[in-house]
Amino acid sequence: MTKIPHLHQLLPHDTPMVLVDELIDVGDEHIHCQVTIREENIFFDSQTRSIPGYVGIEFMAQSVAGWSGYQAWCNNQSAPIGFLLGSRRYDSDYAQFDEHNVFDIFAEKVMENNGMAAFACRIEHQGTVIAKSQLNAFVPTEQQLDQMLNRNH
Repeated sequence: MTKIPHLHQLLPHDTPMVLVDELIDVGDEHIHCQVTIREENIFFDSQTRSIPGYVGIEFMAQSVAGWSGYQAWCNNQSAPIGFLLGSRRYDSDYAQFDEHNVFDIFAEKVMENNGMAAFACRIEHQGTVIAKSQLNAFVPTEQQLDQMLNRNH
């Protein structure tokens, strides 16, 4: 079996915006990632020694981006640029993610059609679901992305 690249190689992000640390499991319909809350995170608050709970949406979105990057890697393509279109019912039991805690992020594909996709996502801490949401994303074709980037030229 071919070794899957590190999660950061599957994301179209650069430091300091890479927020999710590790790829645990990935397949055709799902991904499981982990993040350990550290001071190096761009959203880390040194007074509360935590990251705000709303950043959980970005943890979910980057996990979905990792899934998309994995699908591209399987087809010998580079990680695509995608857009988070929105989230539905982000519900979190945590107002903040405390330093040194490890969180598991899960995303399962609900549907995918013509670059549009919906994922059921959740974040767990020590096996307990602490946040959940449905994320809607769009991955444009190269032609669509080129049109977006050159719209005003």
